[in-house]
Amino acid sequence: MCDDHPSTVSRRAALGLLGTSLAAGLGACTVPGNPSAESPTAAPRTEGASPSASASATMSSTPSPTASAPAKKHFDPDFTLPPIQGGLAPVITKIPTKQPVVFLTIDDGQVKSPESVRLLSETGYPATLFLTSNTVRDNPAFFKAFMAQGSLVENHTVSHNVNMTTQWSYQRQLDDIVGMQDFALQQYGRKPTLFRPPGGAYSTAMRQAVAAAGLKAIITWEAKANAGRMDYQYGNSLRPGDIVLMHFRPEFAADFEAFRSAQVAAGLEVVLLEEFLGVV
Repeated sequence: MCDDHPSTVSRRAALGLLGTSLAAGLGACTVPGNPSAESPTAAPRTEGASPSASASATMSSTPSPTASAPAKKHFDPDFTLPPIQGGLAPVITKIPTKQPVVFLTIDDGQVKSPESVRLLSETGYPATLFLTSNTVRDNPAFFKAFMAQGSLVENHTVSHNVNMTTQWSYQRQLDDIVGMQDFALQQYGRKPTLFRPPGGAYSTAMRQAVAAAGLKAIITWEAKANAGRMDYQYGNSLRPGDIVLMHFRPEFAADFEAFRSAQVAAGLEVVLLEEFLGVV
């Protein structure tokens, strides 16, 4: 409205109308995308930056979430490892326990795939690694990544001769076992406390050699993950206290998935065997 136009409206009313018009005009001139027009929680943008560029800058300045393993549950052991008696190491095939736990053991060490490290890291599963020095000596440092995640290296002999119980003397068996003890101490800073016979076979002479080498027990198994499936000596599912056998093989991922599926279905938690037995 021009000032020189005749009007019957009072000066006060005219001023009121002028104020209303100015407010409407200012509202209409608000720049789209101006921070003042956004929600109070919107992050301020750099002047002149496009909305997409500003969003990218905000995202890049925020640390990406990293995958973290689930928190470990604590279980009070309700089983005591039998002592060495008569110079013979005890043989443990399954842990008699009422706790909902299962124990993962992985043998040999022939295939050294970063995928195996990743899978255990993502799940937070600790494992007992029964390694053979002749198999891992080409890259022993590879297995330190598992130790950093809470796994431990144990004794699976130097040679992995599956006929040692029937073809070798007591002394030769002892030398082979002690050789792996020394190798593990040198490479991983800890002498093993548990022993797994190559192929699972053991004898009285081997039990004597295991005890003489300073180990606490022979560990076998009743369940294994093999060729992408679970095999059971008893029943058709995992049970509390089962010791599960796996291997560092090309099919590691498939075997691990078979174990994980069975473990979840059984409602069991993966815990470190050495911790449960008190032989860390």
